[in-house]
Amino acid sequence: MRIKSLGIMLLTGLLLSSTAAVAQSNVEGRVDRLEREMRAVQRKVFPGGNGQYFPPDIAPPSSTGAPAPGSPASTPAADINGRINAVESQLTVLTGQIEQNQYRLQQFEEAFAAYKRTTDARLKALEDTASATGGTASAVPPATSTATPAAATPKPVVTPKPVTPPKVTSTVAAVPVDPNRARLVAAVAKPLTDDPADDLYVYGYRLWQAKFYPEAQVQLKQVVAKYPTNRRASWSQNLLGRSYLDEGKPSLASLAFYENYKKFPDGERAPDSLYFLTVALKKLGKPSADICQVYDELSEVYATRITAQMKDDIARGRATEKCKAN
Repeated sequence: MRIKSLGIMLLTGLLLSSTAAVAQSNVEGRVDRLEREMRAVQRKVFPGGNGQYFPPDIAPPSSTGAPAPGSPASTPAADINGRINAVESQLTVLTGQIEQNQYRLQQFEEAFAAYKRTTDARLKALEDTASATGGTASAVPPATSTATPAAATPKPVVTPKPVTPPKVTSTVAAVPVDPNRARLVAAVAKPLTDDPADDLYVYGYRLWQAKFYPEAQVQLKQVVAKYPTNRRASWSQNLLGRSYLDEGKPSLASLAFYENYKKFPDGERAPDSLYFLTVALKKLGKPSADICQVYDELSEVYATRITAQMKDDIARGRATEKCKAN
C-alpha cells in the first residue's frame, strides 16, 4: 500500500510539474509577443527614439482593500495572465487610435491638396477672364481658359529655343505720390499664410486686379527675386508682363514674357507668356516674321500643354499674320 501511495504521489507531482511547465511556456510566448508589438507601437509613436523603451503611463490597478477572510489567494500564474490580458487590451486600443489618427491626417492632406488645385485654377481663370474682357476679372470663372490649369498632364522637360528677344527703349517712370491712391492701395487685403511666395503672388494679383499696376509689379518682382525655384515664380513673371501690357507698356511686357520663357521654360505659365509675347510684339508694330516665329515656337515646344482654345487662338493669329505652314 505504501508503494502504491508513493507511486500515486509521484505521478501527481509529475502531472503538476508538466502542467506548470506548459503554463509557463504559454505565458512566456505571450509576453514575448507583447514585447515585440509594444516595440513596434513605440517606433510609430516615438520615431527616432533610438530603441529607447518608454514605460507605460497606465499601470495595473492596485488593491484597495484586504481580501475577505477565507477567500483563496490567486496563483502567480493567474495574476500574470490577468496582467497580460490587460496589456493586450490596452495595446489593441492604442493601435486603433494610431490608425485613426493616420487616417485623419491622410484626409487632411488630401483636402489641402484639393484646395490648392482649386485655388490655382480659379486664379488662372480670373486672369484669363480679365485678358478676354480687357478689364477687371469677374468673380465667376469662365467655362474655358486660355491655357491648361495647374493640375494638368505631366509636363515634358523644355529647352528654350533662340527666339529673338525684343528691344526695349523705354524706361520705367516714377510712380507719383498720391495720398488718396496710397489709401486705396492700403485697403487691398494682404494674405498671411505659411507660404510667403504664394502670399506675395496673391497680393500682387489683387493689386493688378484693382489696376494698381506699379504696386503690383513691385510685389511680383519680389516673388521672382526671392523665390526663383518656387512654382509661383513662373506665375509672377507672367503676370508681371500682363501688368505692363495692361498699363500700356508693351516694350516692358515683351521683355517680361520673354524672360519667363527663358528662365522658367518648364513653368506652369511659360506657354501663356509666349502667347502674350505675340500680343506685345503686335502692339509694338513688329514684323509678322517675328510674331510667326513665336507662334511656331509655342506650337512646337508646348504642343502637349496648350488647350484647344489656345490652339484656336494661335490659328487665328497665324492667319492674321499670314504665317507660313510649319
